[in-house]
Amino acid sequence: MSLETLTEGMRKSVGEDSGLGSTVKFDFGADGKIFVDGASSPNSVSNEDADAQCTISMSMENFEKMATGDLDPTAAFMSGKLKVAGDMSIAMKLGTVLG
Repeated sequence: MSLETLTEGMRKSVGEDSGLGSTVKFDFGADGKIFVDGASSPNSVSNEDADAQCTISMSMENFEKMATGDLDPTAAFMSGKLKVAGDMSIAMKLGTVLG
């Protein structure tokens, strides 16, 4: 799956008001980044490399596995496949925001 496809899917999941109230960056390394501005109104999703209150670093492959239910987010975190920098409480909200 391409970065553009993931970005568009996240844009649909976030919508205009995700209720997140924060900024989150998904860092896929060399594959790119997705920045979710859940603090703006309406919310926005882009590929800019902006500072965020919470940054989630993982491979795009593992993100896709999580999105399809083939990888549990807690297991990914505990095994080091998913790293969180910044406000962990924001990362905890993402499951309900992204579905």
